[in-house]
Amino acid sequence: MSRKIIQAYLDEIEQLLLNCSNVYVEEYNAVILTTQRANLRIRIRFALRYLLAISEILVVVNNQVTYIDYRYHFQDAQNNLIFRYDSTPHFPNLSSFPHHKHLFDDVIACEKPHLADVLQEVMEFLE
Repeated sequence: MSRKIIQAYLDEIEQLLLNCSNVYVEEYNAVILTTQRANLRIRIRFALRYLLAISEILVVVNNQVTYIDYRYHFQDAQNNLIFRYDSTPHFPNLSSFPHHKHLFDDVIACEKPHLADVLQEVMEFLE
């Protein structure tokens, strides 16, 4: 059952990418390590300039996808950070610890976004 849940999640992500316009997927690497664990790495170019690098380590717990670690890093053509969501535990004073969002000049508390929301944020930034 867990493997089906992981596969359904990966299928959902693939469909999200197929629905994006003006994107080039440089890398798509989904590895199902066990029946309950998978790693996902994706690099997407927008307008051949902006990069969204995605990294997720996920497991199935109680029939739901749960994230051990994640990073959604969005940057411009000069490699300048636009934003990054991640769960690296280096801001213990934030209310959403370990989840947070890096901005160009700040780090703010936030919960882990769904990848669909991150893609929407990127598209809105590019408009």
